Amino acid sequence: MPSEKAKDWRLIKDPKRGTYCYLIGIDRWAIELKECEFNSLNQLLNKLYQQFIQIHSQLMDEELVSLEIEDLEWYAELEGNKTNWSMRIIHETSEDIRSFEMYWPIPIAKDLFFEMRKMWESMH
Repeated sequence: MPSEKAKDWRLIKDPKRGTYCYLIGIDRWAIELKECEFNSLNQLLNKLYQQFIQIHSQLMDEELVSLEIEDLEWYAELEGNKTNWSMRIIHETSEDIRSFEMYWPIPIAKDLFFEMRKMWESMH
């Protein structure tokens, strides 16, 4: 069932889909994630957002910021300013099973991040 449907993005959890029961889609692309991938991605993005919050009050309105974080199979970066930012996320497995890259543009990144966070919190 969709947790949120916006014009340019979607976030869906559908346990009937089996192993790949989470879907993140933006514009004309989508990726399905396993529950463990969704959980680890959410934890990584929360760490990245915490880094952003730590410097948020020190930023001027139009000052540019670029933050990166890497953890196991994930790499994520946040780029933008105090109020608007994008995210780029890369997933690479050591087993060469599959890898993918996502780009969440401004203003989609902020909305999708907070909806993903709400979905994860409702499950835990």
